Amino acid sequence: MGRGRTGAPRPAAVQSTGGSSAVSKCSAAARGYIQDRFLRLLVGRQRRRAPLVHRGYYIRARAVDHCVRDFLLKTQGCPRTQIVSLGAGFDSLFFRLKDMGLLHGAVVYEVDFPSVARQKAALIKRTKELSALVGDAGGEELGVIAFSGEDYKLLGVDLSELSELERALEGAGLDSETPTLFIAEVVLTYMENSRSDALIQWAADRFPRACFVLYEQVQPRDPFGRVMQRHFSQRRSALRSLAQYPDCGAQHRRFSEKGWTECSVMDMNEFFTRCTPQEERQRVQALEPFDEYEEWHLKCSHYFVLAASKGMEPSWTPLLPSLAADGDGPVRTAGTVTATACALPSQTGLRRYGHRSVLIEPNVILTTGGFGEEDGQHCRMRQFNVLIKHAGCWKAGCVKTEHSGERWDGRLYHTVSRLSNTLALVTGGRTSPSGAGLGMLWLKFPECCSDPEDFTVELVGVQRASEPAARRWRHSATEVVFQGEKYLFVYGGRSAVEPALGDWRFLHAGALSCAVVPVEGPAPEGRHSHSACGWNGGVLIAGGLGAAERPLGSVLFLRALERGFRWQTVETRPPLIPRYSHTAHVHDGKLLLVGGVWFRSSSVPGVTVIDLLTGLCLDYAIDVEHLEWPLMLHNHSSVFLPNEKELLLIGGGGNCFSFGTHLNAEPVVLSLSGILASGSAGPAPTAPRCRGSEGAECVHTGFVSSAPVKGGL
Repeated sequence: MGRGRTGAPRPAAVQSTGGSSAVSKCSAAARGYIQDRFLRLLVGRQRRRAPLVHRGYYIRARAVDHCVRDFLLKTQGCPRTQIVSLGAGFDSLFFRLKDMGLLHGAVVYEVDFPSVARQKAALIKRTKELSALVGDAGGEELGVIAFSGEDYKLLGVDLSELSELERALEGAGLDSETPTLFIAEVVLTYMENSRSDALIQWAADRFPRACFVLYEQVQPRDPFGRVMQRHFSQRRSALRSLAQYPDCGAQHRRFSEKGWTECSVMDMNEFFTRCTPQEERQRVQALEPFDEYEEWHLKCSHYFVLAASKGMEPSWTPLLPSLAADGDGPVRTAGTVTATACALPSQTGLRRYGHRSVLIEPNVILTTGGFGEEDGQHCRMRQFNVLIKHAGCWKAGCVKTEHSGERWDGRLYHTVSRLSNTLALVTGGRTSPSGAGLGMLWLKFPECCSDPEDFTVELVGVQRASEPAARRWRHSATEVVFQGEKYLFVYGGRSAVEPALGDWRFLHAGALSCAVVPVEGPAPEGRHSHSACGWNGGVLIAGGLGAAERPLGSVLFLRALERGFRWQTVETRPPLIPRYSHTAHVHDGKLLLVGGVWFRSSSVPGVTVIDLLTGLCLDYAIDVEHLEWPLMLHNHSSVFLPNEKELLLIGGGGNCFSFGTHLNAEPVVLSLSGILASGSAGPAPTAPRCRGSEGAECVHTGFVSSAPVKGGL
């Protein structure tokens, strides 16, 4: 915050962020996320926001409210307490607390730019419901005090001018000997670090019994963080604290070094998981149709809540100690993989997410569906695209489609299974998270084609009777063989009714009818956004998001038996970090997991290599130094090219909270020769024995399972 000083955000720009936040909070309250009947009175314009924005402002309000209520509870024996809301804007904190009868002996001081304070004061005076709670202000106020009631003071002061702030608070009656809670909700980050540090230090030095709640951004250097920073910079309100305090650990040290004796901090994924009751989480998750899990979790990993205190008896610790092992602990990497952009003409139609790409010939990749950029507009993608490699170079083009009574419906989160040189099956997907999952379509294409402009796909409908098994999205479909017949193993996903499906279907590849195939072992936890790969006649399932919206870290193997299949687990060492929205491939006895979303906010997933014979699990970071744009590896597709030992990453990105939609600019090539060459473990030449889920011995050709694979779950 500042007054137009060189390099400082302009007050008008910072104020606009506060106005936008107030509108978003009001929209969240109108949809039942926040219980607040006063926001609509304080916010002039009302506009409905997206469910993702509602969740983001819900968790912000929940975190601050959690700390405020805890402070009032712990100090209820004190004759007088104080709350100082720094950069309060049009927040309704005082009115909510007063209406609920929680301000026994507490006085609330709100501070913001003079123009904001004057607007809010005028609004309170002309709104009967608000002025009744504040009481008679005794006429017009003078100087920095825009409004003054018995237990409510509204001050117009620039927070970056500490001496003015101190004089204004003292003039309004703030008592340094009274237990005081300071709240800074996305405020200090707009100030020069020297000035925000001075304010934090002043509060610790000046008040013997004090608490401080800070809510703002972290992790500026990863792809989501770069998009976030760019958004605020474009609004001329740069996030100035991030360079010096880029993570939760740095913020903890900041307060400890500025005189605060107790301090706890956690990002919002951890807060939602550990400090929000299960019933409340379930209530929020059920309020609106929702299918932007990746962006929700990424938003939460880039915001934190910090609670610091000094001189409080008993000590004030409203946040549980952070679980570094499950949250922000560093990820040990075994090396790096270099990312290189695959230069293509700008209008290739591959800037999309939630799509599917399938290798239909050694050098031909077909991409379908998703949400992206088409004719300069963001929309559900209706064009198919093809990549054809010729003379060592990839060429891209839009696919001509022919229709046999069916048109592409712009679906997302479907699967595409290549069943022959000329045929693929589309399964499931959705257009809206509130609608039913979609059915199946045949894709017919030429057996051989070297020019993208000559590539044609025919869409053929499927009998509706066979579709119920496919009416899901974010699922997997993997080819298996049972008793000499080819099936698609359709597993997991979600629907408009079930947040995470745990069932499966064996879909006959020719008749498209579901068959009853025996499956032994305990059924795994329901999940969606997992990966699935065919291997040794069975299916490897890795990760996913469970019904509680927490990433899963299990690796499962649906092992083929003579009489059917059996669920087993693959033990990894160290344990696989839970993740979802990744892609996966199997090569030479190794499972490759690419990208995704996890709760380790200190880094983003790169490439994980799991040796299926030993269980060794190694993480590799992706070196993006040569890319000029943020590489978001979720909701992407990837194709493994075994001859080159390369991964071609296509699309990816998402709607980055209120910061705009990010689409990866062009396909990216990852060279894996360095990490696959050493110590690669292929299938064993013999038929070793392993233990099944019930202790029975069984023989499986070409699979050594004694170390990592166990029966059951």
